[in-house]
This record gives sequence, structure tokens and C-alpha cells, in this order.
Amino acid sequence: MPVRPAERTDVPAILDIYNEAVLTTTASYDLAPVSLASRLDWFDHKRAAGQPVFVWDEGGQVLGWSAYGPFREKPGYAYTAEHSVYVGSAARGRGLGKALMLAVVEHARAAGKHVLVGGLDADNAASLALHRSLGFTQVAHFRQVGRKFGRWLDLVFMELRLDEAER
Repeated sequence: MPVRPAERTDVPAILDIYNEAVLTTTASYDLAPVSLASRLDWFDHKRAAGQPVFVWDEGGQVLGWSAYGPFREKPGYAYTAEHSVYVGSAARGRGLGKALMLAVVEHARAAGKHVLVGGLDADNAASLALHRSLGFTQVAHFRQVGRKFGRWLDLVFMELRLDEAER
């Protein structure tokens, strides 16, 4: 399978995929592209903290990525993680997102995490369907908490309890 742990040299491709989503979708509520320096800092922080970043590498080209990190910084949340998954527009609909999510789920389970949480735009039907197919359930719907492209956006939280999920 072409999913592998990301290397620092993958960060420019990860950045391109993320910034494309920032500029053209509501998958991220960032309003402007992020810089390479900030994404390198993000990657270095994840690596130092032992938090995974995965990429889909097809013939040396990164087409998607996934990661997870702390849900909240307080110690009581140590067994809960929040994840992200992004696939470049040219590669969507091919199952990359599911494979990248499975890598996150398996890593989180092996790391002793209890719950994975995802914050999804309520209109992102593809992401909602992907998460449901992996056993995630919707646990919250926040109305009009974001604003992008001149409109209000709803945010849905979905969770997967790893000890109850199929292995």
C-alpha cells in the first residue's frame, strides 16, 4: 500500500494539498494559505511529540496526507486525539482518504488512544460518508460557528471509540 510515514521532505507537497483545500473548499476554516515555514514547524513539532503524519505516495508523488494530535492540551484528554485527512483534488474519489484514515486509526489504537475526534464541515458529504464508513458517529453539530466564502458554516464533530471499533 502506498501509505507511509511522512518525511520532512514531504512537507512541501503536504503544504500544497492543504493550501489547495484552504483556497477552494470548506474542509479547513483557514482563510489564507499557510507558509512553508509554519508547516515545517508543524511537522517538526509532531515528530518531536511522537505524533504521526502519513502520506499516500504514488510513484514519488504525495497525493494525500493524514495526521493526528492532541484533542485538547489538558492532561485529562491524553487518551483522545483529533485527526486530519486531506487528499489533493486530482486524486479524490479513489479511496486514498480511507487508506490514510485507516493508518491513523491503527496508529492511534496501537498508541493506546481511546477516542479519535474529527471536526468536519457539515456540508462536506464525502468526508462525512468516509467517516461513517469507518464507524465514526456524529456527536455534535455546531451551527454557524465558521465563516468562509461569504457564508456561515456549520461544524460537525464525529468520534470513533477505538476499543469498540472493528479491528
